[in-house]
Amino acid sequence: MVTNQAVLFLIFVINGIAIGLLFDVFRILRRTFHTSDMVTYVEDILFWLLTGCILLYSIFTFNQGEIRLFLFIGILLGCILYLLTFSRWMIKISVTLLTFLKNTIGKVLAIIFYPIQLVVKWMKKIMKKPISFIIINLRQFSTNIGKMGKKLIQKPKIQPKKG
Repeated sequence: MVTNQAVLFLIFVINGIAIGLLFDVFRILRRTFHTSDMVTYVEDILFWLLTGCILLYSIFTFNQGEIRLFLFIGILLGCILYLLTFSRWMIKISVTLLTFLKNTIGKVLAIIFYPIQLVVKWMKKIMKKPISFIIINLRQFSTNIGKMGKKLIQKPKIQPKKG
């Protein structure tokens, strides 16, 4: 019985380490990709949902759904151990690697899309005058139609009969 509880304690220490690692994944993403507050809220909700699923799965799988205080002590100990030992290095290495990949992919995409940007710029230059001509004429046409509509809607003035 005691060995069983020691194994359970170790399993939940590993769960705590996994939760700490999951927490770092979200921290790494936030440091690498600057996101809006709304995305941060969604990430936080996702973190807690995943953490809850990990814990529920582990509690039902390894402890038949029994909640014991030593399980939560193991989780807390695992999180603290991970955050005090590996977290700093994991974040530093991952942020450096992801930033390098992000910059490299950005430069490759800029090179790939450069000819397309040139073609779009050239097309804008060529099409600017014809499109401006069409827009100006459409505005004049709509103004003239509006004036004609107002004349049709106005009540005709009744002239008194002479007589």
